[in-house]
Amino acid sequence: MRVRVSWLLPIILSSCSFLAAQHCPDRPESGNVVNDPYSIASQNSVLSAKFTLAHSVDKIGYTHYCYKYAASGQIVEAPTLRLNPGDTLNLEVINHIEDHGATKMKMKMSQPAGPTCGDGGDASVDSTNVHFHGLNVPPVCHQDDVIDTMIQPGSPGFKYSIQIPATEPPGLYWYHPHIHGFTEFQVNGGAAGAIIVEGMEKYRPEVKGLTERVFVIRQQYLVPWIPGPYELTINYQVAPYIGSKPIIQMQPGEKQFWRVLNASLQDFLELQVVQNNKAKSLELIALDGYPLAQTREQTTILVPPAGRAEFIVKAPPAGIPTVFYTQAYSTGPTGNADVAATIANIEVTDPKTSEHRKKVEAPTPVPAPAPASMAGLKFSDLARQPATTQRKLFFSEEFGGTNGPIQFYITVDGQKQKVFEPDEKPVITTKVGAVEDWTIENRALETHAFHIHQIHFQVLEVDGKPAADNDLRDTIEIPYWTGKGPYPSVKLRMDFRDPTIAGTFLFHCHILLHEDLGMMHKILVEP
Repeated sequence: MRVRVSWLLPIILSSCSFLAAQHCPDRPESGNVVNDPYSIASQNSVLSAKFTLAHSVDKIGYTHYCYKYAASGQIVEAPTLRLNPGDTLNLEVINHIEDHGATKMKMKMSQPAGPTCGDGGDASVDSTNVHFHGLNVPPVCHQDDVIDTMIQPGSPGFKYSIQIPATEPPGLYWYHPHIHGFTEFQVNGGAAGAIIVEGMEKYRPEVKGLTERVFVIRQQYLVPWIPGPYELTINYQVAPYIGSKPIIQMQPGEKQFWRVLNASLQDFLELQVVQNNKAKSLELIALDGYPLAQTREQTTILVPPAGRAEFIVKAPPAGIPTVFYTQAYSTGPTGNADVAATIANIEVTDPKTSEHRKKVEAPTPVPAPAPASMAGLKFSDLARQPATTQRKLFFSEEFGGTNGPIQFYITVDGQKQKVFEPDEKPVITTKVGAVEDWTIENRALETHAFHIHQIHFQVLEVDGKPAADNDLRDTIEIPYWTGKGPYPSVKLRMDFRDPTIAGTFLFHCHILLHEDLGMMHKILVEP
């Protein structure tokens, strides 16, 4: 259960106070063809862009937060940023969220007393910053610092400048606000977009020449933190439970390379392509922006909140009912139900009428060459490295009678349970060069999603047994404890060898309310 009762009145007042402020672009109506997000590609090894964070409320009452970008005389929302390894991303962010008056005074979080980055001040529902999720870049001011960076409304804005490492794995990453206490509210409103590091075809030549699709699955509650109905959207088009579904077009016999981002607040998506009520095989290419050493066939791909999956889909025969679907997923006795839903209908169309899509570069159809060696990618030798330290951490919850969980913790074993505070000292200190094995238990009666900034980790064990697939991830689900028997757990190998990521950064549950309520802590990697 994810309720913040003491905040409901301020939130409702906040929603009412800016009903007239229509600042976000119109979002597509349900039942239409799903178009890919607008893309911005680097030029001469640099991608420069300016985003304005704004908000509005639609006619139904849903609050929309949006990253606006001016493109060829039009305003587009949350464009996909396309970069190559070694490129530089220069992103300017201006905060045009309106002041919420009395609500703002009630809804704020104190920030560290030390150095600030950007505008400083307390975090409020109007404040923002940006996290570049999954990128292995420095956790410092003007790059991927989310602890001290504050962009306040009415200020001149803030400039990020980030160099993508030359050894960055090609794949799907993303950007979203990470303002402590209010991340859920802004991501619920839709402020999130994809980042693609190009070059997947070098390591997974199976995707060469295929039509590429980028799908961002978001989730919106009418008022976040209140249990009740919610909507899933795909590229901002609502996938209603009743009524016309979004449409994904494919050509007869076509294979497409789908890059899917779970930008929801909390949903664990069990993705399938279903033909005549039967799940079809999907060729999994990459997870969390990291190409698999070998592709594998799966009928269901579980993507936790903030996770990404990249896979090949073959078009169904003409006339066969086919849908892009997520199965129901049980998050446990105190979790919220993640219900089954059809995200989109898949429609086979005449090539002359189907939408043009980006194709992964390939000059002519030729036999696929052998993939490039994974040895050139970050973390590729991690499984062969001896661990220098063993740690145990655990998720837990504190209950408040019949109201369900009221406090959420992630704790280093042996330390006192406590919620995150912006001015806290790091609960873990390590050094550049360390390779650590972390066993993370879930002692709660609901599923959690573990995420750490700046690095990928390798999955070694699940529930004390060798993992079937030693994938490299940055976010992973840990199922709920039933109340009996051993706690569910994962054992992860953490790689702190790269001096690029030295500094203080975060690990947390990526159910965003849990993060906002303190299920998060700092780690310091000393040079």
